[in-house]
Amino acid sequence: MDPLTLFTLLLIGLFAGIASGFVGVGGGLILVPAMVAFAGLGQHAAQGTSLAMMLPPVGILAVMQYHRAGEVHWAYALVLCVTFVAGAWGGSKMSLKLSEAWVKLVFGLVMLYASIRMLFDAWSQLKPTLFP
Repeated sequence: MDPLTLFTLLLIGLFAGIASGFVGVGGGLILVPAMVAFAGLGQHAAQGTSLAMMLPPVGILAVMQYHRAGEVHWAYALVLCVTFVAGAWGGSKMSLKLSEAWVKLVFGLVMLYASIRMLFDAWSQLKPTLFP
């Protein structure tokens, strides 16, 4: 790995970590697009690398902070963890059977849907305070 790639990955990892601790996103929304755009990885390689990166830390320090604040529902997390493992296995099998272009399209549509929904939800909550 050359120094520029290392520096790029350090910046991507730091930004994704901050975003993960701040708003709970990092892997899919930041790491994958950033590795495609700035580290020269293809969509499949970026997804696989993002998943491999998440195995050791999975936000342990961030989880500790949220736990201390009483903001972790452990029973929910357990159910989600078990089903996430099964879903990740099946999803990776499906993804690798498709071209990178199809995977990018689906990935982008999921991000677009989530963004639009979040923007409308935030606007409906802020609108009464902005225009009383």
